[in-house]
Amino acid sequence: MRARYRRILRFAARALVQTWWFELVLPRFGLHRLADRRRAVRMRRLARRFHVLAVELGGLMIKVGQFMSSRLDVLPPEVTTELAGLQDEVPAVPFAQIRAAAEAELGMPVHQAFAAFDETPVAAASLGQAHRARLTPELAQDAGFADVIVKVQRPGISAIVDVDLAALRRVARWLRRIRIVAERADMPALVEEFAVTSLEEIDYRHEAANAERFRAEFAGNPRVAVPEIAWERSTARVLTLADVTAIKVADVDGLRRAGIDPHEVASVFASVMFDQFFGFGFFHADPHPGNVFVTVVPPEERGEADPPWVLTFIDFGMMGEIPPSTREALRTVLVAAASRDGRGLVAGIDQVGALLPSADVRELERAMTQLFARFGGMGFAELKQIDPREFRDFAGEFGELARALPFQLPENFLLVIRAASLTSGVCTSIDPAFNLWDAVEPYATRLLREERGDLMRDVARRAMTVADASMRLPQRLDGLITHLEDGNLDFDSGRLERRMSRLERLGRRAVSGILFAGLLVAGVLLRPDDETFGTVLMGASVLPLLHVLFAGLFTGGGGRRD
Repeated sequence: MRARYRRILRFAARALVQTWWFELVLPRFGLHRLADRRRAVRMRRLARRFHVLAVELGGLMIKVGQFMSSRLDVLPPEVTTELAGLQDEVPAVPFAQIRAAAEAELGMPVHQAFAAFDETPVAAASLGQAHRARLTPELAQDAGFADVIVKVQRPGISAIVDVDLAALRRVARWLRRIRIVAERADMPALVEEFAVTSLEEIDYRHEAANAERFRAEFAGNPRVAVPEIAWERSTARVLTLADVTAIKVADVDGLRRAGIDPHEVASVFASVMFDQFFGFGFFHADPHPGNVFVTVVPPEERGEADPPWVLTFIDFGMMGEIPPSTREALRTVLVAAASRDGRGLVAGIDQVGALLPSADVRELERAMTQLFARFGGMGFAELKQIDPREFRDFAGEFGELARALPFQLPENFLLVIRAASLTSGVCTSIDPAFNLWDAVEPYATRLLREERGDLMRDVARRAMTVADASMRLPQRLDGLITHLEDGNLDFDSGRLERRMSRLERLGRRAVSGILFAGLLVAGVLLRPDDETFGTVLMGASVLPLLHVLFAGLFTGGGGRRD
């Protein structure tokens, strides 16, 4: 376990230093071309190293890789392609260990608990392993089904999760020391949120209860199915449920062979996830392609109005819940995005709690408005056809705003972002031409129709706010004029100039110090892969070091005189 802990930390440290150097330090000093030259190779190499690490260690590392592999809309293909296999590549545990764990939990031999039990696993996940089995005739008659999937927790997984969480907590403390990260997210709090869901996930009784609640929420939706639980053969570490194995949601070839339109699947999947986010507030937080099936419904088993296929969700260990206030804020964001309203979108983001108090929303509103005007409504495939130079021009225009985005990650929001990201990635993988806006717009229209009463109340509330501000404006102007007449707004410009001069000199030396440390660390990091380039960087670090040490000699000790 100590070796596991150290290995995770070594990987994280190296990845952080490499990212900091190439993506932050070099561009800050105008070396964009040097940073861009081998970015694809670096990304592929980093993803490959993480792939090896995740497969060998398993545990929570697999979940991190699964999340990244689904971000086709954000992460470069060098990363997503390399990590795609993690959905199905978790090594299986020998059956002897699985049988021993199951028998210890059930209190009886496997051949007595089940009429049949397949020793070959149907799936090996990061926290457990699934085997096909058949209930005994008596249990099958009571349950209403015979063919089942038995999930057995991996032996020793509790200790592995504890170690992984300890490593993630350590990395979070590192990130808390980085100002640009600390200003936008409380990383220790996010890790604790992830810890709560992870510890709940290794209690299968919690997962079974989630499945029952999810089924109740979608009881009136003919497009969604949830497997039944065999409670007599389920415990904290063994979960037995009806076998609902079907076509994986991202298996495009399988969908087409079954006569199912992938575009329709992507649209229904997005709509179902929106219902969870904005309707119920209780959502599946791990909807990666291995956890969602497309099940064909035979004609004799469906009514005239029932669809020919349904989405079947499995694995309810990681679920999220959105409080009503946050759900209302998310609805505001959705409606604004659907109507291409940049100002409304910023207001919704602020309502969610994702904007810092010091945010200059005017610039952000302008950026969002222009973003919608040019790229709003485009799907992932359409965006790929745009000339990259146009993206670069847009990024250049709002470069300073992008580097100082006033966003922060609200607490208790990690699972929302995870599920939304996976939803976007899965829809794109099913149908690269799928336009998420097409799924957003009818949903937003429905929300507007349902909430017209709230909209009128909001208009009235805004009118009262404007009236109140107008009534207080003369008093505030009178106070300002009084201060000006009393002379309370003057200041010592000479003293300010001296302080600014001193800060400027200190700033130059600080930049040199950062550059020295960056060159030295980058040289040490890159020397094993590129000895010549690494040695050049280490040698170049001497120049900024000399400036840090001897800059005072060339200013005549000006720092002391100030």
